[in-house]
Amino acid sequence: MRLSRREMLGAATALAGAAGAGAPASARAMAGTRRGGLDEMIVIDGNSAVIAIDRPGQPHDAPDADMIRSIGASGLTAISMTIGQGTDGDRFGRVIQKIAGYGEKIAAASDTLMRIRTAADIRTAKKTKRLGLIYNIQDTALLDTDVARIATLQQIGVRIVQLTYNRRNWVGDGGLEGNDGGLSNFGHEVVRELNAHNLLVDLSHGGSRLVRQAVEASSAPPVISHAGCRALVDLPRNVGDAEMRLLAEHGGVFGVYFMPFLSTTPPATTADVVRHIEHALNVCGEDHIGIGSDGTVPAMRFDEATLAANRAEHAGRVRAKIAAPGETPDGTYYVPDLNEPERMYRLADALARRGWPAARIEKLMGANFLRVFGEAWGG
Repeated sequence: MRLSRREMLGAATALAGAAGAGAPASARAMAGTRRGGLDEMIVIDGNSAVIAIDRPGQPHDAPDADMIRSIGASGLTAISMTIGQGTDGDRFGRVIQKIAGYGEKIAAASDTLMRIRTAADIRTAKKTKRLGLIYNIQDTALLDTDVARIATLQQIGVRIVQLTYNRRNWVGDGGLEGNDGGLSNFGHEVVRELNAHNLLVDLSHGGSRLVRQAVEASSAPPVISHAGCRALVDLPRNVGDAEMRLLAEHGGVFGVYFMPFLSTTPPATTADVVRHIEHALNVCGEDHIGIGSDGTVPAMRFDEATLAANRAEHAGRVRAKIAAPGETPDGTYYVPDLNEPERMYRLADALARRGWPAARIEKLMGANFLRVFGEAWGG
């Protein structure tokens, strides 16, 4: 079975942790000095990964000492973690299987990890100094045409559902579809069912028309959990100002990722991340912005074997026609100068130096996502 890029990232992260290859905490972290007040904030990454799952019964993939140090150094309270993506095989059955596997691994590291079902759970994660794991799926292709599966997803712990992944499915057109056909009749039904079952609608990877129609169709604020600003870099994985503004007007949150799509000359830098965040601030307002790194909690480390796997994965994405313009075959899906567990501290420092008040940094770092999670899920 071909792994998705998200699963490849998770596998690389697990291997790095097992090999003790995670980046060491900085001197600032070792000294316990935290700038920007992040230690007091709820910090949420709207799309990330921390442990890899292939099937239940593999507890050796639970966080080891190096992984636990990375989690502790990150300052993160919770991450949204993809457990379903792609179009091949038994997609729905695989999600059920992976949730069972994650349950085993969370139980094996219950003093470090906890599962998130409500907004109140995120506050508990903060109080108990654990990393909360929010389950999401990227692509409703796993529903086929059966909306009854949405209730099952909610019951087994999924909390965020992304409608499309670059290509067209029964729900509507992803961001790589030139026709930009928008949300289908079935897509409207899916949005209604997601709202009815208190699942958060995610419009990342969606076409422009689908984003606009789904924002209008949803009775609860949706999110674009991980994207960039098309006004700055005109690539399909980035989102236009009109769609960002409409999302904000309906109470949603726009999460900026740490991806090559932020720059016309990748890899992107911290300056590129800040540039996109500040553009999103100007378009959406400070109550409607967040971070969805689309990366991993530990630093990414690549040896030749991993790079070869990344090149093979990219070739597979090209064959499946889900590779977006701006992707690179070497797998550099991160910002090199933020490639450390403490990336949120580093970003907060950069924003503070630009004059951002602490209250605005707090909203960006997690308060806005926490608010929209509460509106969708309750608690």
